[in-house]
Amino acid sequence: MLVKLKLAEFIALMLSTLVMGVFWGTWFTLTRTLHDFSAAEFIHIGKTIISNVAIPMSIIMPATLLCMLFAIVLCRRVNKDSFYLYCGALLLMVITLIITVGIEVPIDNKIKTWTSTTVPSDWKQLRQRWNQFHTTRTFTSIASIGFFAWGLINRISRQEKKIPVN
Repeated sequence: MLVKLKLAEFIALMLSTLVMGVFWGTWFTLTRTLHDFSAAEFIHIGKTIISNVAIPMSIIMPATLLCMLFAIVLCRRVNKDSFYLYCGALLLMVITLIITVGIEVPIDNKIKTWTSTTVPSDWKQLRQRWNQFHTTRTFTSIASIGFFAWGLINRISRQEKKIPVN
């Protein structure tokens, strides 16, 4: 059971780090200055990012949630504190997914249809909305990893206290 838990924890942590990395990288390198881009630049960058991440993230995010859920189920009887921290991590990652699917993807789908000559008059408002929610999901994904890592450290430190050192 402990081997399965360790494997689930490892995979969940790796996958959630990949999810967070995509959001953090975009936020850190692009969205903090998104307001400086012209419509043509915004459309080009948006379409490029969308085409690069849409398929991989549609696989990685659900896999992350499943691995987190598996870790939660396996941890339930091993360490209650870690169980609750993992539940918090899962909840934060679900919020991240809801923001992505419910707000960001619909905006992305609009951007995919734009050209520099067909950009709508409210494109700056849509860009601002996308940016605000991207920032939120970036930090919910970071917090998710924080909770998960805290749970993992908690479980390991409690387990070490039970094992005699030779």
